[in-house]
Amino acid sequence: MKQLKHYLLLAVFLLTFGFIVGCSNESAGNTQPKQDAKQETKTEEAAFPVTLTDGSGEEVTIDAEPQKIVSLMPSNTEIAYELGLAEKIVGVSDFDNYPKDVENKEKIGDLMNLNIEKIISLQPDLVLAHASGENQQKDGWQQLKDAGITVLVVNDATTFEGVYQSIELIGKATGTTEKANEIIENMKTKLNDIQEKAKAIKEEEKVTVWVEVSPAPEIYTAGKGTFIHDMLEMISAKNAAGDQEGWPMYTEEKAVALNPDVIVTTYGYYVQNAAEQVMARPAWKDVPAVKNKRVYDVHSDLVTRPGPRLIEGVEELAKVIYPEVFK
Repeated sequence: MKQLKHYLLLAVFLLTFGFIVGCSNESAGNTQPKQDAKQETKTEEAAFPVTLTDGSGEEVTIDAEPQKIVSLMPSNTEIAYELGLAEKIVGVSDFDNYPKDVENKEKIGDLMNLNIEKIISLQPDLVLAHASGENQQKDGWQQLKDAGITVLVVNDATTFEGVYQSIELIGKATGTTEKANEIIENMKTKLNDIQEKAKAIKEEEKVTVWVEVSPAPEIYTAGKGTFIHDMLEMISAKNAAGDQEGWPMYTEEKAVALNPDVIVTTYGYYVQNAAEQVMARPAWKDVPAVKNKRVYDVHSDLVTRPGPRLIEGVEELAKVIYPEVFK
C-alpha cells in the first residue's frame, strides 16, 4: 500500500509540473506584457470593463467586478486568497490545500478531469484557468466560454518575475490591483533582504545542496529552470544537479556521487520521517550531508508552487542551509 501511495503521489507531482503530459509552458510567463502597474492602479480599480491579455496570449474582457470565482489551480487559489477574495471563491481544484479555508469550497476536479457541469452549476463570473493545463483542459475551457463564463488563463510562471505577472494579472481581473502591487512589492523587498544577507557568504564557503523532490525507487531532483534552483542561487548555495534541466531522475548511485554538503527533501508531507529515511540509506553513509546530519525537509508547496508563499520557501531553505547567516 505504501508503494502504491508513493506512485500515486509521484504521478500527481509529475502532472503538476507537466513533464509526463508535456504541458509545461516555459514561455507562458512571458506572454503577459509588462506594464506600469502603479500608474494604472486607480483607473483599473475604479472602472470595469477591463480588457487583459492573458497567459495564452488572448485578449479577455471582464465586464464587471467578479463576484463568484472558480480557480482551477492551487497557485491561482493562493494568489486569490492573498488578494482578499476568499468570500468570492466558490470552487477550487481537488489538489487545493492552502489556506485551510479551501476545505470549505466546492471541488471541481483536477488537471486531467475537470467537472465542467459542476463549474457551470456554481455560476461563476470568472474562472481562473492556468496555462499549464492548456493541453488537457482547452476543450473544457471552451465549454465554459460557450456557457457565457469568462475564462482567464493565468501564465505558467517558472520565475519570480512570472509569479509577479500572475499576481498582477489576477489583481487586474478582480479589481484588486492595489493589493496586488502591495503583495509584489512586499515579496521583492523580502527577497532583496535575503539576497543582501547572502552576499556575506564567500565563494569558498558555499555549500553544495542535493534537493530530493521524490524518493526511491524513482529519485527526482530539481535542475535549472526551476524555482528551487533559482532559490539556491539567491542564497549563495550550489545546486548539486545544477548542470541538469527541469526535473531529472537520478539513480541512487549517481546521486551519491554528487557528494552534497546538505540534503533537502520536499516530500515529508506524505513520507513520514523523510530526512531520517535518507540518513538511514546504507549507500549514503559516507556522503558529507549524512555524516554531518545535515538532512532537512522543506514542504514542496513552499518551493515549487508559483504564488506568494515562495518567499517562505526561500527563507526556509536559507535557514537550514546557512543557519549562522539566516537566523
